[in-house]
Amino acid sequence: MNRRTTLAPAVAALAVLTLGACAPSADSPEPGAVAGEGCDGDAVALDVWSWRTEDVKTYEGIFDVFEEANPCITVNFQAHLNTEYDQILRTGLTGSDGPDIAQVRSYGLLQPLVEGGNLEPLENVVPALADFDDAILDGSRGREDGAVYGVPLASQTIQVYYNTAIFEEHGLQEPETWDDFIALNDTLLADDVTPLAAGARDGWFVPTVHDALTAAQYGGADFQQALRDGATDFTDPAYVDSIQTLKDLQRYMPDDVTGVPYTDAQVLFTSEQAAMFAGGSYELAFFQDANPDLDLGVFQVPPPPGSALDHPVSAGYADGSWGLSATTEHPDEATTLLNWLATPEFGQLVADELKQFSPIPGVEFSDPLQQEMWDLYQENPAPYLLLVDYRYGDPVGTDLMGEAGQKLFLGDTDASGAADVIQDGLSAWWTPGE
Repeated sequence: MNRRTTLAPAVAALAVLTLGACAPSADSPEPGAVAGEGCDGDAVALDVWSWRTEDVKTYEGIFDVFEEANPCITVNFQAHLNTEYDQILRTGLTGSDGPDIAQVRSYGLLQPLVEGGNLEPLENVVPALADFDDAILDGSRGREDGAVYGVPLASQTIQVYYNTAIFEEHGLQEPETWDDFIALNDTLLADDVTPLAAGARDGWFVPTVHDALTAAQYGGADFQQALRDGATDFTDPAYVDSIQTLKDLQRYMPDDVTGVPYTDAQVLFTSEQAAMFAGGSYELAFFQDANPDLDLGVFQVPPPPGSALDHPVSAGYADGSWGLSATTEHPDEATTLLNWLATPEFGQLVADELKQFSPIPGVEFSDPLQQEMWDLYQENPAPYLLLVDYRYGDPVGTDLMGEAGQKLFLGDTDASGAADVIQDGLSAWWTPGE
């Protein structure tokens, strides 16, 4: 079976897979729609915004459950293109035609909305927030006041997916050591199979791949704490070594990886032209929808000899939350919806229908692979470092790693130079230990 390939077939498939992912569904409810049958009072329509264009149909079904129990409230779910969403949301929240409730980013990317007074604090609005894990709520907190400005939607983990059929065909198993990992990549490459479906044209994806492959090498949570304590910075030898490992693994990625968009990398994997994909748990539903016959497994990459940690880890983070617009004209109805978004009923729908890790207490994961990813993270957690701690200023850490990684793959810098790009960029607003 020959899968070492150019991108032409994958790009053709991509055209089919992504046509519906650029805008809200054509039959999404129009703004201003009214509640359906069964309402014996004033009908109200709430506008709810999101960046998840790929989930429009699923969210419409989920909100149908809410509407059945609240017949006087209709939810108009509107999704905007991911790369344009932040600006659209900032504009919408300061105008008269913005959302009542919006999916908002986590950690540093939440802060402009908090500082702009665009969102309401929620501790006194959604009592169930008291039951959420503090580490999850940290993604929704204002940095200055410590207040919670969002009902957490999902947690994400980062690991390597693999095609079990390709592994079986080539006599491969999940690696237990670094040497195992290198050996299986070499076997696939020798058999003309693309080992890793990675793409670096979209810079935001580079730090995801980096943490999936090397978080244990640079030290995971231990390195995060050392940075917070001021004991080191991003020129630390362990971090430089992890960047060098990323460069070393380029030979297992598609040719001209800096010209490969993230979506093409997805299609290389779902079309079974590549054996592995280093990415987030958020990929699961897309992979299963794109190719229902795809038999998937996951593993954590074992660290190479001499790493800061002697065991593999899964990086993770709080991925967005539901925020309440400070200018909503329907605060009571929006509060009703926000409180439902904090219930186990909604959380279970997120887990079952969106294949996301809902942080709501009591939610269970029925998909075995989803449960395995969660168990791996619980056993050996690490932060998705540049997202969790280094998006509070400009430039943000993930953008810097994206830029540095692209230069690295192009041969325009080495590992030490890439680390300097990150450290120098962050120095504009961050000092270790402060």
